[in-house]
Order: sequence, then C-alpha cells, then structure tokens
Amino acid sequence: MHKFTTIILLLFISALSSGAQDEVTCSGIVPLKNRYDKISITDFGAVGDGKTVNTKAFRAAIFRIKHYKRRGGTLLYVPPGVYLTDRFNLTSHMTLYLASGAVIKASQVVSKDVSYWPLADPLPSYGRGREREGGRYMSFILGDGVRDVIISGENGTIDGQGDVWWDMWRQRTLPHTRPHLVEFMHSSDIIISNVIFKNSPFWNIHPVYCSNVVVRYVTILAPADSPNTDGIDPDSSSNVCIEDSYIANGDDMIAIKSGWDEYGVAYGRPSSDITIRRVTGSTPFAGIAIGSEMSGGVQNVLAEHINLFNMGVGIHIKTNVGRGGYIRNVTISNVYIEKARKGIKIAGNVGDHPDDKFNPNTLPVVQDITMKSIWGEKILQPGLVKGIKNAPFTNICLSDINLHGSYSAKTTPWQCSDVKGSALKVSPWPCSELISSQDAGFCSIQA
Repeated sequence: MHKFTTIILLLFISALSSGAQDEVTCSGIVPLKNRYDKISITDFGAVGDGKTVNTKAFRAAIFRIKHYKRRGGTLLYVPPGVYLTDRFNLTSHMTLYLASGAVIKASQVVSKDVSYWPLADPLPSYGRGREREGGRYMSFILGDGVRDVIISGENGTIDGQGDVWWDMWRQRTLPHTRPHLVEFMHSSDIIISNVIFKNSPFWNIHPVYCSNVVVRYVTILAPADSPNTDGIDPDSSSNVCIEDSYIANGDDMIAIKSGWDEYGVAYGRPSSDITIRRVTGSTPFAGIAIGSEMSGGVQNVLAEHINLFNMGVGIHIKTNVGRGGYIRNVTISNVYIEKARKGIKIAGNVGDHPDDKFNPNTLPVVQDITMKSIWGEKILQPGLVKGIKNAPFTNICLSDINLHGSYSAKTTPWQCSDVKGSALKVSPWPCSELISSQDAGFCSIQA
C-alpha cells in the first residue's frame, strides 16, 4: 500500500474534486484568501535532498511572515523535494503550500531519544496527556491562537515518520503523550485541503478549541497496526466541515471529542455543528466515531455519504459513566459498509478515565440519534445499543438499515439494553427496546 495505492488515491481525490461542484460543500464556511505576497522556502536556504535538516529555514520563513505583514497575508511555497525538519509553529494570515512532489518530513528521532522534543502543558479539558500523566509532546506542525491559515497545495505530503514513536509506545518507554501531526488550538478560519498526511506519531489532524475549520480533499495514510493514528479529531470545536477525503489508518477515521471526565465537564466547551460528507476509508477501528471523551458535550452532527471498507465498527457512538456531558442531535445517513466486525455500536461502557477523581454518578446524556439509509455487506454482527443504567439512551431512531452477513443460529443480531427508541425497515430486525411505541413518533418524523 504505498506508491501504487497513493496514485490510486490521488486519482480518487481528483475525481471527487471535479465532481463536487454539483454537491453540497463546505464552501463559504471559511472564505479563501488571495495571498498577494509569495515566498519560497528555498529563499531561506532550505534544501529538499532528504538529508539536510531545514528547521532554521522553516522557522525563519514563518518569522518573516509574522513580523513583516503583507496585505492579504503570505503564501509559503514548498517546491518538489524532501524537506527534513524539526517541528515548527504556524502564524496567522499564511498559506503553507506544498507543490506536487513536495514532502515535509519530520526529522527522525535518533536512537529513540525524545528528550529534545519540547513539551506542552496538558489540554485543560483533559487534565493530563491522553496517554501519560503530565504534559505532552508538542505537535509536529502547530497553530496556536492563529486565524486565517491554510495548509494546501498539489497533493504534496506531510510525513510524521511515526514508526519510531509507535515502537516506543509499544515498548512502553514513552514518558509523555505522543505528538499530533498537525494541531490547531484556540484558532479560527482554518482550511486544510489537497495534502497527503502519512505516518503520524499520534492523531493526524487535531483542531481543539477552534471554530470555522474546513478539511477537504485530503488523504490520510498509516499502517493498520499503527497505534492511535486517528484521522481527523474535532475536539471542543464548532462549525467544522470535513468532506471529500480518503482515510486508511490505525484508529478511528474521524472521532468527535470534547474533553475527558471532570476536566472536560469543568472546561465546558462542546463540539457542535460538525458536518462530514463523502468520506471513504478503512481501519480496524471505527469509521465515524463520537467519543469516548465527550464530557464537554457534542451536538448538531451530520454525517452523510460515507463509504467504509474492512472496518472494526462502521459507526461508533461511545461514552462511559463518569463522563458527564451529552451527545445529542446526531444524524448519520447514506452509509455503505463492507466487511466489518460490527455495523453500528452505541455504547455506554467504552473508554478509560484520566484518574480516580472522576465522579461515577456524573452520567452522560445520549439522545436524539438518527441513523438511516445504511447498507452493509459481510457484517459479522449488525448492531449493539447499550445505554447506562439510570441514564438510558433516548430517542434512538434506526430507519432503512440493511446489514447483511452470515449469522449463525447462536448469533444475536442486535444487543440492546437501557435504551428507548424505535426502528423502521431495519434488517435483521433489532431488539424489542427499539420498537417501543413510546418513541415511534420521533423515528417516523426523522425518517
């Protein structure tokens, strides 16, 4: 899955780009800016030979953009070549533009020594690093408190060289949480498009505490066994649109989050108004996921026209006792799933806790979830909908869903508990909890 697959994926993205004009798109959420000022990374001494470390060049170029402001901002052009660099920060009013054949590659960690990699404080909505207590390694490319930033180009590549980080994670030698490949914090008006992201140390694209974010026409690649290489994770962010992209990775393709247990509850910033369209991919985990860290709340989510192959779980909504927060007003429709362990999973017993300070009586609310027009082939188990005792999931609507597979006589197609909702035209027929007359009106209206 390398050179040949990449060519196929580029053709796939190109086809999406040419055909998307007739579709509903993210256009208009973040207006495109014409950068009157254009500079090249080679103007600052960068050499794309795959050997020279170009950290000084990237930092000098971005310093110039930040301190010598030009009308409309500045485009930083990265020509064809392989540009090794340590991590760097972006600034406002800039476009990072990767030409065809351009690769920005993270300098390889030498001898698995990460002591030189700078640390950041834990996210306040998490209280600690996601993997380890304390701080976390700063992301490879970071925009913190920026606005009007574009990462785009001609399907150039940002390569995190994550295998060294993955090995340290497997060997449990990492003292802190691994870095993301690209992260935006406290930022707005962000566009990420027409770029290939590969081999991220941890999550690939992580907008956190952001608003007005568009991710489109991207390809995200990582080996299926790469740990926690989530594709795109909107986190306590609003007005986010993800569309026309391909993701094949080692964890959830797209996961919507909003903080972890008591820290997420205290921070109190939800993820809201999230749109996901025309995304295709493959992973041993979930295609579209919400949670399990959702303590700040998740609401107003639309995911449609999704194609999933060789999946762990097609659609996964996940939470746990002690989370607090809510997941509500979610609509997922027009999904095709081929070969999955489970088609649909909505569960209240998923995910760990940051520490022992969480309150087990702080229960999440899951309500007004609609899934419709979903077709699956080669599905081992159609679905599971299990709420939480004393906090049942309510207004769960399943409509026009067909999940086909070879079910043995011992297989229970659907497992349900602590849930109220209804089902219309679902095959195989779900459990009795989902055909209650109490909520049938809600499902009829949604369908």
